[in-house]
Amino acid sequence: MDNNDPTNLSRRKIVGSAGIGLAVAAAAPAFAQAATPAAPELAARPLEDPRKAYPKPPYSSQSQTWPGLASKMDPRPDHGETSYRGSGRLAGRRALITGGDSGMGRAAAIAFSREGADVAINYLPYEEPDAREVIALIQQAGRRGVAIPGDLRDEAFCQHLVAQAVSSLGGLDIIVSNAGRQQAHASILDISTEQFDWTMKTNIYAPFWIIKAALPHLQPGSCIIATTSEQAYDPTPDLYDYAQTKAATMNFVKSLAKQLGPKGIRVNGVAPGPIWTPLQVTGGATQAKLETFGAKTPLGRAGQPAELGGIYVQLADASASYATGQVYGSSGGAGQP
Repeated sequence: MDNNDPTNLSRRKIVGSAGIGLAVAAAAPAFAQAATPAAPELAARPLEDPRKAYPKPPYSSQSQTWPGLASKMDPRPDHGETSYRGSGRLAGRRALITGGDSGMGRAAAIAFSREGADVAINYLPYEEPDAREVIALIQQAGRRGVAIPGDLRDEAFCQHLVAQAVSSLGGLDIIVSNAGRQQAHASILDISTEQFDWTMKTNIYAPFWIIKAALPHLQPGSCIIATTSEQAYDPTPDLYDYAQTKAATMNFVKSLAKQLGPKGIRVNGVAPGPIWTPLQVTGGATQAKLETFGAKTPLGRAGQPAELGGIYVQLADASASYATGQVYGSSGGAGQP
């Protein structure tokens, strides 16, 4: 064979190129496997009808002295105690949650800890039994849980609350302003100045004091999450004072987001609809309203705190870095936003 024959040369080039191509093709799966690990197998979760996910009204007639205990409610609220599964989304974060013993605050505390955050919760001394359950759940998740009881109507205590949370957790990255007072009154004439002041101090003054105290400790990337309500948008006639405070909360979320955005601190809100919490059984709703609570929503039932835990996580997660000044609703298809 003539090695100088151009036909043979071309054939050698073709065969050689083909060999190289086959080698690259054979190696390609190995390169791809090294660059992109296979996703872990995930068990498929069956679809669940949201109308049937939790008990529907009528609920049993019941009442407790304010502020009440979730552990004494019938049915007992679900805060995600057995259902919430974390994936490390808040690993290393440090959160302070007011009203963390029950309701949305408790759901957020459970979810945050299972996502890897250390959590300090505030509550009233009467709520100690519920708070102890939350601290135990945080610790079971392998995270630090700090209990700080006290009355948020006292400015000095609010300052102490932040200082103790910072000291115990080694800093703060997340503030959840959730604690609130709600009492139903058929007429404005039934609300005393003392009662009005109690609601305003708890729902408006306390977040003001807490955020002021916490702000020097918040670094870029930190966030503030406030619990507002569908009452901010569509108030019922028997929650005259409470609805005002939730409208104010919605407003401070939007205002403070503009103020703190240039500092790299996000501010958002969660606006629940009818959620089954101690607020309802301690004077927040009449007995007639309580028994049919949530029945008028398209889903036909009250919501459970566990159904909002993931919203607080999403707003605290760095993946929501462009969300600030937003209010996220969860009201079973009714209300706004």
